[in-house]
Order: sequence, then structure tokens, then C-alpha cells
Amino acid sequence: MRRLFGGLGLGAALVLAACGGSDMGAPSTHDTSGARGSLVYSPPLRITGMDAAEFTARLQGSAAGQGLLQVTGAPRCGVLFHYIEYGTVGGATEPTRASGALMLPTGSDPACTGARPIVLYAHGTSPEKAYNIADITDLSRPGASEGLLIAAMYAAQGFAVVAPNYAGYDTSPLPYHPYLNAEQQSSEMVDALTAARKAMKDLGAGDSGRLFITGYSQGGHVAMATHRALQAARQTVTASAPMSGPYALAAFADAVYYGNVNLGATLFTTLLSTSYQKAYGNIYGKTTDLYEAAYAEGIETLLPSKMGAAELFRQGKLPQTAVFSSTPPVPSMATITPPTSPADQAALFALGFGTPHLVTNAARLAYLQDAMAHPDGVVPVPTTGAPAAAPGHPMRQALRKNDMRSWTPKRPMLLCGGRADPTVFYGLNTQVMQGYWSAPSPAAAPAGLLNVLEVDSAPGVNDPFAAVKLGFASAKASVAAAGGASAVAQAYHGTLVPPFCNAAARAYFQQVLASGM
Repeated sequence: MRRLFGGLGLGAALVLAACGGSDMGAPSTHDTSGARGSLVYSPPLRITGMDAAEFTARLQGSAAGQGLLQVTGAPRCGVLFHYIEYGTVGGATEPTRASGALMLPTGSDPACTGARPIVLYAHGTSPEKAYNIADITDLSRPGASEGLLIAAMYAAQGFAVVAPNYAGYDTSPLPYHPYLNAEQQSSEMVDALTAARKAMKDLGAGDSGRLFITGYSQGGHVAMATHRALQAARQTVTASAPMSGPYALAAFADAVYYGNVNLGATLFTTLLSTSYQKAYGNIYGKTTDLYEAAYAEGIETLLPSKMGAAELFRQGKLPQTAVFSSTPPVPSMATITPPTSPADQAALFALGFGTPHLVTNAARLAYLQDAMAHPDGVVPVPTTGAPAAAPGHPMRQALRKNDMRSWTPKRPMLLCGGRADPTVFYGLNTQVMQGYWSAPSPAAAPAGLLNVLEVDSAPGVNDPFAAVKLGFASAKASVAAAGGASAVAQAYHGTLVPPFCNAAARAYFQQVLASGM
């Protein structure tokens, strides 16, 4: 969650880019059509560029960079960082535009030359409007650290990288973000890819036609939805690697309303509710139908914000952890307000209850009454493993529409995550999808296509991900030694897991390339 130059016009961005080493000058064409997949400025702005030695030196210049180098390995290629803007649509199919990164490998190493495979990357949740993954020149700005990670992990090892900032972020004029809207976000990923391929052609960069899709957290859901969309359109997907995503979205949300509140839930609830209200128009009649009065006014325009999460909490725009009241909606729900089992997660769940809180008791009750009448096949107890067939509550209908339990991949897929994740629950998402796509399920994937990596597990004999698991264990132990279990919980989802799941994804993609699949 780092601030970049969101909101700057092209002219100001060109000045900034010149300071970062751009030699592109003004664009030669300007596409104002607004068509989906259109490349607004061509050739795109170059923000900065480094050869392999310069990139290595930059990473070695900080403790964080040194740690990243240990996971990514030394850069084989230099990287040129380009900023693209493209036409796309919002959650209600309204025309808009968005921005993102095009990272191109350079250098004399054979891995860096000729037509390159593309990694289409979807980023994680950010509350900050200024999020821009394309500019790594100031790591204090939103998006820069994630941009550096994927540049070092993929572009510096020979992959061209396309990474949207998403509609509603950076310079996008959309006044909200279509959060976890599977149709919109997958469409936007394809639009960004279309524009980036135009930019690559304009820049003389070759495209091998091999496409890999990955993303983390929110981006894991987006990556999976994009694989599904491209498969349905009979477009090429070489392989995908969704990471730590909320795939079984309807089951996950039901669990939260049953009291299993995850870290970050006040932000996620707000982003999700606004997204679905804008897309479907029926989540609530007025904001006070869902939110407590202290938060209801202006909440539809709160996120993405000019402020970071800490400042939003400090100013009282959102409660930090309390989604629900600690007073049960009805006496029979006392045991889930909050839940006390399993015992090892009771303290986490308890953080989601208190005063002040975000969601009204009436809204929670209405949701749970529908969940009890039309239960999900996983929550509160495993039955069919499928989403509720006909939920009546509008939010549960929206969640079912955007749940990933609706298809079967036909190309290789790696699912990566950590069992102890307090933000996106592994068992309710990665494991649920694993079960959904495994025999004897009618949705079982063809043998050998689905691979699952749990980074917190012990390495096995001839384990292809042994180095990832050992590296993760070492990193977690270092955090625990410095700050204890609480520090591990706070760092687990956003800091500890991402580099190791990305390392696994890259190794998996390289394996698929080598196999010729």
C-alpha cells in the first residue's frame, strides 16, 4: 500500500518519467475511442529501465531487496518499465479506462531476447486510489513494492509482464472499483492484455503466444476468473497459478457472517458491497440498510481512497476490525457472536466483533436467515461442496454469481497458499477448489492438470517445491523470533506468503514451458 503518481495527467507523467530514465518522449498516437482493449497512448510511456546489473545493484541496496533476491534469484535480464492506459468497462458495463504496467525483459541472455512468453498478473487488494504497479521508482508509494516483486520474479527472468492497476485506481475515472466482480475483472484483464500486445508490437517486442496467468489474494480470484473467461472464449491459456485467492467466494462470505471474521474484513466488506451495488443495484435500498449510521454516509465513495488504511481507521471512516456487533442479532446466535471454536482461531474471530462496528445487526440477521434456509455446500457443514442453488438474499445471489465453483480448467493450474492465512482462509478457498476439481466430483479436472502447494507444509520426498517450503519456514521463523505469533499473523498474508507463492508460480510456468504443454 504505497503511493504513486495516480491522478497525474500524461504531461506531468512524462516529466516524472524523464527523471526516471525515460527516452520515449511524447506518444505518436492518441486513441480516444474508448473501445475495450484500445491503447490510449502509443508508444506507451517508459517510466524507467535497468540492465540486469543495475537491477541487481538496486535490490542489493536494501535489506528488503536482499531478501527478495534470495527468493527470486539474480536477474538474468534487464527490465524496461512502461505505463499503459487502455479502454475497458466498469461493473455495470459502463465505458471507462484504466492503467497498468508493461514490463519487458532486455539483454543478451537467450532468456531475454526474441519473442517472450507473457505473464498476465493480477494484484492484491489496496484501499488506496493512487495504486500504480508500473512505477517502482519510489517504494513508499502504493503498488511499487508489488511491482518490484513481479519485475524481479518474472520480467528479470525473461517473461514479459502485463499487470493492470484495475478500473477505479490510479488515473482511471471510474469512481469506484469493481471488486471481486468476476465478469468485469476478467474482462478488464483481457482488455489490458489486448492493449499491451498492441504496445509490444509498437515497441518491437516479440510475443511468443504463450500466456501465463497469475495473481495474489484478490488477484488470485481475478486470475482464476480470467483463465475461466479465456477458456470459455477458446483463447490461449498456457497455464495459470492463482495464489491465496477467495475462490469459493459464497462459502467464504457465509463463514464470515457466521462469525469467522478474517483480518481486513472491514475494508473487504466495504469494497465488495459497493462493487455489487454498482453492478446489480439491489444490495441495499439505502446505505443504512447495511451499515451502521456512523459509517453509512459517503461510504459508497470511500474506497478506493486518497488515504491509506491506517489513516482511514484513525479518522473513524471505518472501524479497524469490528464488522459485527458483539450483541447477537437474536439470542440463538450468541454462540457465533463471536464463535469460540476452533479454539486456535477464537482470538482472531473475536477481533471482528465490538463497538463501534460496521454492519448492522439487522443486516447480519437477514443474511444468516437466508444462509440457514439455503445453505452453501461447504458452510456451515460440508455437504455438496457447491454453492447454494437458489439463495434468496441479494448479496448471497451476487456472491454465488462471482464464485469460482462453476467451471473446470482444461490447462495446467497451480494453486498456492498458506494453511494459516488469517485473511483469505486456505481451507475455505484453496482446499475447497481442490476438492471441487478432484475425483469423484463431477467437475473433476483431467488427471495431472491441477497442482496444489501449501507453503506451510513440510517438504516431501522428491518435492519440486521443497526450496519454497523451506524458504517460507525460514522467513516465518525470522518474523516469529522478532515479534512472536502476533507478528506472524499480521505479516502472513501480505508479506510472508507472496514471494514464495510467486517463486513457485514461476517455477511451474518454466516447467510447463520446458515440457511443451
